[in-house]
Amino acid sequence: MPEEVRISGVRVDSLSPDEVEAALERFVQRENCSLVLNVNVHCLNLAHRNSWLRELLNDAPIVLCDGAGVMIGVRILGNRIRQRIPITEWIWQLANIAESRGLTLFLLGSRPGVADEAAAKLKKRFARLRIVGTHHGYFDKTPGSARNEAVIATVNAAKPDILVVGFGMPLQERWLMENRDRLDVKVAISGGGVLDLVSGRLRRGPRYMTDNGLEWLTRLATEPARLWRRYLIGNAVFLLRVLRERFTA
Repeated sequence: MPEEVRISGVRVDSLSPDEVEAALERFVQRENCSLVLNVNVHCLNLAHRNSWLRELLNDAPIVLCDGAGVMIGVRILGNRIRQRIPITEWIWQLANIAESRGLTLFLLGSRPGVADEAAAKLKKRFARLRIVGTHHGYFDKTPGSARNEAVIATVNAAKPDILVVGFGMPLQERWLMENRDRLDVKVAISGGGVLDLVSGRLRRGPRYMTDNGLEWLTRLATEPARLWRRYLIGNAVFLLRVLRERFTA
């Protein structure tokens, strides 16, 4: 089985959770900031239209499969991804790893107050977990802006081992691309809506749906006006692109 596959011009790593943990242990020993990114169908659609995102993903040390649609697309192309590692579930394992290894976290993203609530929920389960800072994601992210500089200074003052960035796609990837060389962190992880989910502000679908790749239906039902185009049109466009890739390659 290959350790990585390619789909829509993007490399996706085929890793087990244990292998991701081993990689994190290597990354925290480095001096520079290592990116751990994740892709779902929406992200691959964005990467198809934005070369900067495609290049960022292909340059990242680890790109995890966060969506069942990606696994289906990879299978159509004749490959397999060992397993899906959605950040919304893996965040609890990450907290466990950080607690047991003595690593520190910084939670950045979502609306004011949400990161604090997410931190409280994580620490409730992992009492010795060290979360050295939180900050909301509602600030001017323009490079060089006063608020962006202030947020970077806040993160760097805390010197976390691991920074979780939850701005949503592609804002979080753009921000990491523009600022990674200035961040005094060992690992930066793209988190999407993980802070909303951990805090309880956003509810996940029933277990039988999340386990079978149908959580997007729950999100669509919850926010139809915002998400109908992403899921109904985006999923169909992605499938057609994968089929074209399969039969014209």
